[in-house]
Amino acid sequence: MDPSRITLRPFKLSDVDDFLKWVNDDRVAKNVRWDAITTREEAVAHLEKVAIPQPWHHSICLDDRSIGYISLWKVSDDDKSTASIAYATAAEHWGQGIATIALKMALSRVFIELPDLVRLMAYVLKENKRSQRVLEKFGFVKTDLIRKMYKGEMKDILVYGFLSKNKEVDYSICKQNANWKKG
Repeated sequence: MDPSRITLRPFKLSDVDDFLKWVNDDRVAKNVRWDAITTREEAVAHLEKVAIPQPWHHSICLDDRSIGYISLWKVSDDDKSTASIAYATAAEHWGQGIATIALKMALSRVFIELPDLVRLMAYVLKENKRSQRVLEKFGFVKTDLIRKMYKGEMKDILVYGFLSKNKEVDYSICKQNANWKKG
């Protein structure tokens, strides 16, 4: 995959049809916190109430078409040093390196834009080996295994951690700013 075709940008309401294509896919929905979004109205509501207002909920775009998301959120209002990160891409784009490119772009920005941030956490279903490999490429380390109810089933969830000093982050992407679009 040519990395220049991949961008991260805030979601827009005009993304609704592309967004609905991948959030409506059960293969994607099983790996994200929400259930499959099945109607255009649900997709619009999710974009308006969840994706657009959150400053670090970005669309992963291929040729400026939404094919996934990457999101970062604070673990608590009191702790600015820790945040969680999550991502997903449309199943038709799995195995093409898109999530890897998107995570690299996000990591290159996050520690600049959030200077108090020290630790990122990611939660991955134990059976989601692809996502585990993406995280491990960047120095995320398995820190815990939790068993909890997830969408009505008992699931094993791996917890990954990344410290800002774990690995040298490629800040050249930030300086180029070619593939990162502000709202």
